[in-house]
Amino acid sequence: MKHTWKLFALLILFSCESSKFDSPVTLSKLFGDGMVVQRDEAITVWGKGIPGENVRVSLAGAITSGTVEEDSTWTLQLPELSAGGPFTLEINQQKINDVYIGDVWVAGGQSNMEWRLKSQVIGAEKEFAEGGNPQIRFFKIPNSYSAVKLEDVVGGEWKVADSVNLKEFSAVAWFFAKRNNQEQKVPVGIIETNWGGTPVEGWTDAEILAEMEGSFQEQAKDVVENKVKWEAKLQENEANRQKRDSMVSKPDSLLALEVAALSYDDSNWRTIRLPQENPLQHIAWVRKKFTLGSTEDVSLHFSAIEQMAYIYLNGQLLHYKDWGVGMPTLEIPSEMLQKGTNVLSIRAINTWNNKPSIGATDEMYVIEAGKKISLEGSWSYSNTAVEPQLPPVEWFNWMPGMMYNAMISPITKYSIKGAIWYQGESNAGRHEEYKELFSTMITNWREAWDLGDFPFLFVQLANYMERQDVQPESNWAFLREAQAQTMELPNTGMATIIDIGEANDIHPRNKKDVGERLWLQAKKVAFGEKNLASGPQFDSLTRVGNDLMIEFRSVGDGLKLSAGDSLKGFILGDEKGDFEQATAAIINKQTVKITLPEGTEAGEIRYAWADNPEVNLVNNLNLPAEPFRKKFE
Repeated sequence: MKHTWKLFALLILFSCESSKFDSPVTLSKLFGDGMVVQRDEAITVWGKGIPGENVRVSLAGAITSGTVEEDSTWTLQLPELSAGGPFTLEINQQKINDVYIGDVWVAGGQSNMEWRLKSQVIGAEKEFAEGGNPQIRFFKIPNSYSAVKLEDVVGGEWKVADSVNLKEFSAVAWFFAKRNNQEQKVPVGIIETNWGGTPVEGWTDAEILAEMEGSFQEQAKDVVENKVKWEAKLQENEANRQKRDSMVSKPDSLLALEVAALSYDDSNWRTIRLPQENPLQHIAWVRKKFTLGSTEDVSLHFSAIEQMAYIYLNGQLLHYKDWGVGMPTLEIPSEMLQKGTNVLSIRAINTWNNKPSIGATDEMYVIEAGKKISLEGSWSYSNTAVEPQLPPVEWFNWMPGMMYNAMISPITKYSIKGAIWYQGESNAGRHEEYKELFSTMITNWREAWDLGDFPFLFVQLANYMERQDVQPESNWAFLREAQAQTMELPNTGMATIIDIGEANDIHPRNKKDVGERLWLQAKKVAFGEKNLASGPQFDSLTRVGNDLMIEFRSVGDGLKLSAGDSLKGFILGDEKGDFEQATAAIINKQTVKITLPEGTEAGEIRYAWADNPEVNLVNNLNLPAEPFRKKFE
């Protein structure tokens, strides 16, 4: 625990002259109206001021005071307080209003944790209709990175979960926070610190990684030993990013209308065949003419565009597609159309890899009074003739320690209940390092917060990509195994979602089950309940003649099938390492029997071992069995 505070008796403090506590102070950006602080844990408040001046902090009847240090910093701690609110946090003459005391969680990871509730999440409309919850607040740390540890986050503010703000919140974190509030009956604060596509080493202190062996070590050493060089590189890269984002988000309206107009001469543009070809880069423009016999009852179906797109029809903006949001079928106002020739123009950008893609087979057409007019085939396109090339922006935030320095280190004085985490996709190609890396990150965070082994709850990778019945060399399966092995650390919990992924989308839209399965882990790990929190987990294996008897724990009322009438998902390997589908059956409450082929002497049994395995083994809560592999003789 941190012991940097002095707690004075209330009578002594009230007898002090108020003028002794009128010195101006600045606070971390985490301290603002609508904030939530952690219940039943000492509350640290910190900032800067004039050296030697006094600082007093009060909240919910608790008061503490101290003096600004010579380096202009000050840190005070209030004692543990019970849940409640709203209160006013007072720091000298400053007042922070609408402060609640409850449970605070850090929500970290990559895009599946970052995924916003408004981005076609299943069940989101119901959440919006219910209007949110005033006792749940989110603080979103802006995407930021640094070669040195920052004293404060670069921005952000506490936002109440109302009908307006709710749409922008992490969907996983929202469903988790909602259950926390409902079942613990306390206010909940979520500090979102996540960034799509990022590897675990970017969220870990580079000084630690520089002492470890792995593919990341040389980069970590470089970051640690050459901070001045990297600060300069990051400054240049950030300037490029800001310029790029400005170019992307603010199209020149007059130029756009000119280029999108039917009369625009695109004869000097190149030709592309969509959707088969994809030479698009930078701010790409494509145009295609089509003919209509009527302007009534016309709609546009154009489902696949990555990532962002401005869609124009005859020179008028019809629709803007943001990243992470699908393309709806667009009903076209008749006044935007004309009988005869029309032109569809698309301005597409992909800031992820600078390669926008447009269209999919059988998913590009106009409907005119029930008649389909295909838009596949020849389009005119331009990568740089309309707008200049985008400046290069490197993914330096992926490097060891870069996001840790800017998005984790500055918040480690803020008391929390624990962390929820959804990440791993970006490390799947280096799965052999993940257990050590992920375990190191968790330990790093716990040491930095100095709150002991606080609860750390994480999501195991979902099923994804093309389904293969037998896939023993799946990188995603090995990564899931590394995640499961991380539970060797105390006070960790894993939510398995091997049953709710999507083959064609790395971002499954069922975030409700993810958040609620994390909450089941929180009940057990963070709040000490005796609930069933996991799906069936491998316990033991026994060979009986030509059969393998696999015993499971966490079965609740017993094993069952979630679908179908035969058990799926087991593969059997022989001594040569060749695998085939295995014959399996549930024979009692906790046991699955695997029937071995005649003559099998030794081998390996695996369950849910593929990128996208077909599985149906669950317990009575319909929680899926965790993937595993085990050798036998």
